[in-house]
Amino acid sequence: MRAVLTWRDKAEHCIYDLAFKPDGTQLILAAGNRLLVYDTSDGTLLQPLKGHKDTVYCVAYAKDGKRFASGSADKSVIIWTSKLEGILKYTHNDSIQCVSYNPVTHQLASCSSSDFGLWSPEQKSVSKHKSSSKITCCSWTNDGQYLALGMFNGIISIRNKNGEEKVKIERPGGSLSPIWSICWNPSREEHNDILAVADWGQKLSFYQLSGKQIGKDRSLNFDPCCLSYFTKGEYILLGGSDKQVSLFTKDGVRLGTVGEQNSWVWTCKVKPDSNYVVVGCQDGTISFYQLIFSTVHGLYKDRYAYRDSMTDVIVQHLITEQKVRIKCKELVKKIAIYKNRLAIQLPEKILIYELYSDDSSDMHYRVKERIVKKFECNLLVVCADHIILCQEKRLQCLSFSGVKEREWQMESLIRYIKVIGGPPGREGLLVGLKNGQILKIFVDNLFAIVLLKQATAVRCLDMSASRKKLAVVDENDMCLVYDIHTKELLFQSAPMYQYLDRKMFKEAYQIACLGVTDTDWRELAMEALEGLEFETAKKAFTRVQDLRYLELINSIEERKKRGETNNDLFLADVFSYQGKFHEAAKLYKRSGHENLALEMYTDLRMFEYAKDFLESGDPKETKMLITKQADWARNINEPKAAVEMYISAGEHVKAIEISGNHGWVDTLIDIARKLDKAEREPLLMCAHYFKKLDNPGYAAETYLKIGDLKSLVQLHVETQRWDEAFALGEKHPEFKDDIYVPYAQWLAENDRFEESQKAFHKAGRQQEAVKVLEQLTHNAVVENRFNDAAYYYWMLSMQCLDIAQDPAQKDVMLDKFHHFQHLAELYHGYHAIHQYTEEPFSSHLPETLFNISRFLLHSLTKDPPLGISKVKTLFTLAKQSKALGAYKLARHAYDKLQGLHIPARFQKSIELGSLTIRSKPFHDSEELVPLCYRCSTNNPLLNNLGNVCINCRQPFVFSASSYEVLHLVEFYLEEGITDEEAVSLIDLEAPRHKHENKWQEITSSNSQTLRLDETTDSMRDDDPFTAKLSFEQGGSEFVPVVVSRSVLRSMSRRDVLIKRWPPPLQWQYFRSLLPDASITMCPSCFQMFHSEDYELLVLQHTCCPYCRRRIDDPGP
Repeated sequence: MRAVLTWRDKAEHCIYDLAFKPDGTQLILAAGNRLLVYDTSDGTLLQPLKGHKDTVYCVAYAKDGKRFASGSADKSVIIWTSKLEGILKYTHNDSIQCVSYNPVTHQLASCSSSDFGLWSPEQKSVSKHKSSSKITCCSWTNDGQYLALGMFNGIISIRNKNGEEKVKIERPGGSLSPIWSICWNPSREEHNDILAVADWGQKLSFYQLSGKQIGKDRSLNFDPCCLSYFTKGEYILLGGSDKQVSLFTKDGVRLGTVGEQNSWVWTCKVKPDSNYVVVGCQDGTISFYQLIFSTVHGLYKDRYAYRDSMTDVIVQHLITEQKVRIKCKELVKKIAIYKNRLAIQLPEKILIYELYSDDSSDMHYRVKERIVKKFECNLLVVCADHIILCQEKRLQCLSFSGVKEREWQMESLIRYIKVIGGPPGREGLLVGLKNGQILKIFVDNLFAIVLLKQATAVRCLDMSASRKKLAVVDENDMCLVYDIHTKELLFQSAPMYQYLDRKMFKEAYQIACLGVTDTDWRELAMEALEGLEFETAKKAFTRVQDLRYLELINSIEERKKRGETNNDLFLADVFSYQGKFHEAAKLYKRSGHENLALEMYTDLRMFEYAKDFLESGDPKETKMLITKQADWARNINEPKAAVEMYISAGEHVKAIEISGNHGWVDTLIDIARKLDKAEREPLLMCAHYFKKLDNPGYAAETYLKIGDLKSLVQLHVETQRWDEAFALGEKHPEFKDDIYVPYAQWLAENDRFEESQKAFHKAGRQQEAVKVLEQLTHNAVVENRFNDAAYYYWMLSMQCLDIAQDPAQKDVMLDKFHHFQHLAELYHGYHAIHQYTEEPFSSHLPETLFNISRFLLHSLTKDPPLGISKVKTLFTLAKQSKALGAYKLARHAYDKLQGLHIPARFQKSIELGSLTIRSKPFHDSEELVPLCYRCSTNNPLLNNLGNVCINCRQPFVFSASSYEVLHLVEFYLEEGITDEEAVSLIDLEAPRHKHENKWQEITSSNSQTLRLDETTDSMRDDDPFTAKLSFEQGGSEFVPVVVSRSVLRSMSRRDVLIKRWPPPLQWQYFRSLLPDASITMCPSCFQMFHSEDYELLVLQHTCCPYCRRRIDDPGP
């Protein structure tokens, strides 16, 4: 074993610890308060790392190579990345003595003078454990399950991953033998975990995981400061106060010195998976050595002996393949084998072994003799009874007892010795010298016989079995065969390489057949291939079993058979296989096949070379090349680079796909803005990814660029950007359905049914609008929101009226219209009744509640609609009738209630009311009796006919707020008069008589007459109100008031109210009989109100109380 210094450097401070990066490329040293990072190949200082404030004592690299840790006297541990960046720092209470990474879990153990901590990347905190003494060293087992701690008091504590102590080992020296370095054997072949321990009792010891010691302590004779194993655990390095690093076997046998230093060695480590050793010293010296282990072996006929693990000798039978191992437990320096003898030189002695029997297959050796003496020799030969030692120019013959019997002095350095046989004790030796002389010596003869002398130094020689010929290999690797007797040179074998230099491949092949190494065969094959000598190349590649090149040769031969003759092309293929890519590219170009060169470069991902090769070539090829480069970048997970390349190659679709999948919105919008609007496909892809990545603004910009308004509308709808969608719908009405239908559905899903209904209506989806309204109405009734129910029924009726414009649905829809209008009026009135009966306070006047309950009872002729309670209505009527003096009606209401199922909460009140009403007079107050403004008939408070006059059957017109009968009479137009003509006639306002009121009421003893006094004579017969109304009009049929043109012409515009219903309904005309009492009609729902009531309600609600039309809205 030799140690060759590769490089050396010197730091300013003591090197306390060092660690290799697992791939061996970098070396981290702890020097002073800094870490020094070296390139292991040449010793270049790459970077000093500053982070600690005091001396760095320890450093360790994680097995995965991603991070390393350092510990310092400043009580802190810093975690560094492989990029030399500090990422984490934590502290202990004392200075950090050692750190070590778990080889499996990458958990970090950091040890201080008083405790040790365990940290892993997954944990946010460091779990710390107290120690009984200062921890000086630590080491993890190969499986990462246990951590050994060496302590200053001579104790070794073995802990599990959680820090719990499992085994405690106490060294005999105790605190007088501090444990200074420990290390588990990293070998995977060992059955048990073995811990090497070096202490300052100057001992090296080995222990099992159980704490049991292996063998005895090995005395070192120096204080060890560092101990480390080779990667596979075959050797141990130890350094310390002896100022050198020593190599030991894994069993503790010293093999030799690696390198002597000028100061204490504080740390030494082996580069991973190599024979390189680095040493750090007290004076700051860093030395990097290469260990060269020479081959020690011997051969005799079919037996081959060689050194293994530096201390063992293996003897192998080359025929039977049997092996036997001889453990010497010391460094084996030389081996010699002859017949049944085996000689092994150790540092202080030579052992001579012999076979147990004469059997040619016997492999059992036993010690025959021991020569206990230290010898320095270059070569060792054993004979039957002697050993021959070579010391430069001198040969010594010793008996097996160690007595020197003879000595020969040569003219030059002895290069080779071989025993050529002979009787025991008289064997002959062939000796080759450096000056070319070849001698024959007999063991029992002092005189050497010169056989011949040649011009070149001898490297190896042998004699033929007939003793007539001598073969010599000289220092030029030339084989020479001589006739021993005539000294004639019979044969001279030039090395194969001389023939290769002359391109004489067949002759070189013949030489190779005599016996060369696989390397020589490969060299011959390559040279023949480059010389296009395919036959020789084929044979040579067959020898080394290289199928890849054999396939190449076969393909070239096939092409030659097909008529290809371009040798440049063949040679280019050969160069590309050999890795000579630039030479191959030149040949491809010379043979006119640039495309093959480009293909080669792109397949090899050598895109820069491909670009240089193209120079200013075809732009299409350049684009193809960039595309391939981008494909490769994509495959190796370099998407950013791939996107840039795709863009430069014009492959926008692929660039968009990668950017979209990685969520790179900025890149996407850059691409979208640079693309021409004609490139729809990539732009649509951009828009798709913008939507997917929740960037609707960019998507809208892209759709606008290509003019895809439909997709833009869909985008606004999907992202619920309704304002933008409506603005777009205003400009492009064709998208109205695409906007309002989803908008309505969205509103409905979000419980905004009213707005949803309006949106459906606006979109022309009447059925959906009606459906939503019906659901809304039902919900409102169920939830007792009768005011809302009235509003929804009114809206339903108006939508039915819209649908009724379709002739096919006219009759059905008109029926529904009248039904829903009726329900709207009922629920509008019942809202006040419900409030009165359910809430503690009511805002309605007693007269209003009285009128509403009467109106409802007159309207509820059949089964009441859902939600309207007849009990509550009668209860309200009874209470208000009693309060207002309508005792007869109150008694009737209480009687009616007796026949109904009454809720328990009303029971007591109704029973009490039924009793107390009997104390009241059996009549109603005349002030409450309603008057018919057509026939001036007083109607009973409870009318069996409903809300019509009992005399003239004229329907009453009620105020929608107070439910009083309004002074209005509905009149109809004569046949032939259109609504437009009627309005124009009314607007004419013909001159009036001196009486302001043209309607004259004439009362005689037996009749009442209403007369429209236009002229004294001509108009009297045409005025329908002048007829007798009591008995003539008192039939069961209702006769409406019909007016002629002349009557219309005489009417004042302010006295006439017109319900201008949309078709197919006809307009309704009403004449106010008390023009001074102002009436207001809502222009939207056509409900009538006393003007004062309407103004007050509008001020309260800012809208019509019935249809909720806002005061600032335009007319219907």
